[in-house]
Amino acid sequence: MLRITVLLAILFIFSCKENTQQLEEATLTEVKPSVLIETFRFNKDNVAPLISVHRGGSGLANFPENCLETLQYVNDSISAIFEIDVAKTKDGVLVLMHDNTLERTTTGNDKLDKYTFDELQAFILVDDFGNETTFKIPKLKDVLVWAKNNQAILTIDIKRTVDVSEVIKAIREQQAEDYSVIITYDVKQALKAHELAPDLLLSVTARNQEELTWLLETDIPTENMIAFTGTRLSDAKLYNELHNLGIQTMLGTLGNLDKQAESKGDSLYKAWHNMGIDVFATDRPFQAAAALDIIKQE
Repeated sequence: MLRITVLLAILFIFSCKENTQQLEEATLTEVKPSVLIETFRFNKDNVAPLISVHRGGSGLANFPENCLETLQYVNDSISAIFEIDVAKTKDGVLVLMHDNTLERTTTGNDKLDKYTFDELQAFILVDDFGNETTFKIPKLKDVLVWAKNNQAILTIDIKRTVDVSEVIKAIREQQAEDYSVIITYDVKQALKAHELAPDLLLSVTARNQEELTWLLETDIPTENMIAFTGTRLSDAKLYNELHNLGIQTMLGTLGNLDKQAESKGDSLYKAWHNMGIDVFATDRPFQAAAALDIIKQE
């Protein structure tokens, strides 16, 4: 009798393990790659440039950065993708905010994570010129919903107080995989993001050959990558190699390069595109879009 009981117990354990393994395998097969993986695959026959709006729109009078109303305002005017910053409140709500503190972009003060989300609603957002608006700090959840409803693409910069798994969970909950790109800054971050979400497109840092080599030595497929090449111009050989690998390039013109274009002429954006830049992360989205002949897609 004892032998029969032990045998049944062993069979039950193996059955549970087998069922768990089958469930895990089924779950993996059910996850479909984000459409962005194919959309952002470099294709020499489709080299139209694209604008990435830094912080969702900065330097805009009466429209603050990382603000839902600003995203809508820019999206109504030009075709673009939107870089946003995600931080976390005291009570664990994911919100859009670049700084650790509130003073620069809101009427509040002190650190963001000292407040619950409801407490933050007492403050209003301020534009880059100090103008107070009627807009509030938005939840990431609401921005993901907006992106889906408006067919807008978000590149998500995750602050140190937030784990990438939390952002991926939010994306899953809103079924926003086809509208979300995870920004990573080094190989370690890229590997973790890919392990947690192999179906998502990643913005990876490849400012030079060494950083590109590190990425290529990982098991992250190149089709899951869009390469951020820094805020300075790199050698055109780097852009060519990335293109040969099927990887689109992104240049951060925000800062010095935007200033160069403002002083020397916006035609510089077109010259940089001809060098091999596919996506322009900029604080001058309207000027860059005009220079690159980017037309709003209806």
